[in-house]
Amino acid sequence: MGLEILAGRMIAPQFGSSIYTWGSIIGVFLAALSYGYHRGGKQAAARATNERMARAFLLTAAYVAGLVVAGDLLLRSTAGFPLPSRFASLPAVALLFGPPTYLLGFVSPYAAELSTKRDLGEASGHVYALGTVGSIVGAFATTYALIPAFGIDQIAFVFGALSVATAVGLYLPDVGRDRAAASGAVAAVLVVALAGGAAGITVEGRVVHESQTPYQELRVVDSVDTRTLYLDGQRHSAMDLEEPYRHVFDYTRYFHLPLLMTGDVDRVLFVGGGGFTGPKRFVRDYPNVTVDVAEIDPEVVSTAKEYFSLEESDRLNVYTEGGRQFLRETNRTYDLVVLDAYRKDKVPFQLTTVEFMRLASDRLDDDGVLFANLISAPTGPASEFYRAEYRTMRRVFPQVYGFPTAGGGIVQNVEVVATKNATRLTEAELLARNDRRDVGVNLSREIRSYRSPPPTDGVPVLRDDHAPVDSLLDPMVGQRYVIQETEPNATADATTPASVAATGPPTQVARESDGSAPPSARAVRSG
Repeated sequence: MGLEILAGRMIAPQFGSSIYTWGSIIGVFLAALSYGYHRGGKQAAARATNERMARAFLLTAAYVAGLVVAGDLLLRSTAGFPLPSRFASLPAVALLFGPPTYLLGFVSPYAAELSTKRDLGEASGHVYALGTVGSIVGAFATTYALIPAFGIDQIAFVFGALSVATAVGLYLPDVGRDRAAASGAVAAVLVVALAGGAAGITVEGRVVHESQTPYQELRVVDSVDTRTLYLDGQRHSAMDLEEPYRHVFDYTRYFHLPLLMTGDVDRVLFVGGGGFTGPKRFVRDYPNVTVDVAEIDPEVVSTAKEYFSLEESDRLNVYTEGGRQFLRETNRTYDLVVLDAYRKDKVPFQLTTVEFMRLASDRLDDDGVLFANLISAPTGPASEFYRAEYRTMRRVFPQVYGFPTAGGGIVQNVEVVATKNATRLTEAELLARNDRRDVGVNLSREIRSYRSPPPTDGVPVLRDDHAPVDSLLDPMVGQRYVIQETEPNATADATTPASVAATGPPTQVARESDGSAPPSARAVRSG
């Protein structure tokens, strides 16, 4: 079970952690174990010995060492298999985890054959009871102890070391020179693999911090003058090391767009923190605004404080709890709620449903605005999630607006703005408000990405009892996700963002600057 949980963490950066990925993991593990049970059972009567069991553990440890060294390469090599998107992770899971799981399948029938219990049923029951207890211990230990404390390579090393220790235990009391040499050689391979896998360099840049949190794999990577936060292998936030308040990812400029759609803004809630680009910028630019942030992962918060210049204050409050839980328990109301907790392949469904939208609406002032940063395509087969979310919001809010950030039908950040004001604003009216109001960012280019409501026939209204988010995200699997970044040291009016794949190296990416000097006394007012 520990290896199965580890598999989920290793597979997620390449294939996500949807229900299809976990279904593949569980299915492959069960199939490999079953085949191991079958083969081991056929051989147990004639060949079962402690030495053969020990060999199974040593071979498992050696394979785990291989995963430490070449797991990422093997993972990437399987990404191009011509399979339907929901089955895309199957080859990777089978290649990486099928063989060691098959080897471990030999243990139970061998142990039953070698048991000192007189009755076959008693021996089998005893072995499988012990195996189940071991699985329970492995599941809890991996989930609550190993993953929060160690990286993937270190956890794999622990599993390999335990396998070697078990093999040595099976050899006792007569270890012998050959057996000791075999055990020592596998242990040495594990140590070398761990040392080689911890170099701290990736194709994206230099890894300055990484950890396994209860929720995701987290890495902070520096490349040239940009620091990027990766969550489960995907770029989530970025900060210019020379201009920490600059909007590196273009979609974060859209966070200011709702300020043109409402009156005075005094309190803002961000659901999802990441690198805290939006919250930090709001606090700096708008002296009259208080910002609350609900971020469920404490490790993300501590990482943002250490590596992304996050500083809590009486105007920037961070709460380590889920967004829906926070909204349910708070007695505050907000002028703006920003949903920035969605990813391309991992969307907390409880933040997408009509029940959640009603809760958010209840916590908004009478002219409040809900802003959602979606990753989807605006049109075509990969637009199902965007269209379903749009339809769901329309069940609660009188007006909903869509702003694709990259154009075309590619997978990109699509910003969805929902207002409690029933009067629909036109693109021309938004441009006029942009000219009259000073919100710290010239949003004329962002406003011109305004799109008509998408067709919502054929997509469901998302509800707590039926929110097939994984199915809606499925058409995006294997498609390139394009993030907009913009040029530094350029004026906001002249900036044209560059389209780049989310998996491309940051050195190929252009960035933007709308000026990083804080405004002297800027407030958010209607006009």
